[in-house]
Amino acid sequence: MYSKEEASKLKQSFWTTFGQYMASVPSSEGMKINWINYKTGFKHLYFKMDAGKKEAYIAIEINHPDIGIQELFFEQFKEFKKILEGYLNETWSWKLHTEDEHGKIISRIYCQIDPVSVFNQADWPTLISFFKPRIIALDEFWNMVKDSFEALK
Repeated sequence: MYSKEEASKLKQSFWTTFGQYMASVPSSEGMKINWINYKTGFKHLYFKMDAGKKEAYIAIEINHPDIGIQELFFEQFKEFKKILEGYLNETWSWKLHTEDEHGKIISRIYCQIDPVSVFNQADWPTLISFFKPRIIALDEFWNMVKDSFEALK
């Protein structure tokens, strides 16, 4: 078992490694991008990657405090579900109005793998191989459809 400090350092080390690995990969628009803190340009809409001690996931998270607006975002994503799946080459899970780790109501479209652990460096290549193509695909998808979300800004 790791202390909180050791666990935090290991996680930080993984994300630093992932960031360095992805640094040379341009966005779909050919620009330099911070893949770890991907900016969608929309408040309360995030592309989130997380790795823990038993699993990892990548998600589109909608955490707007107004549940109705959150649902509108979710419905708009559903309109583009086939396009999203085309970019991802897989089907993701869709959860409208679920709780996050802090008990806040969010909506999430995600893909998860397990068993993997960010605390096991032997799993890092698996984690990187999981995150890389999916965050790149999300970027390509988002650049194609983001204008359709402008009315929800």
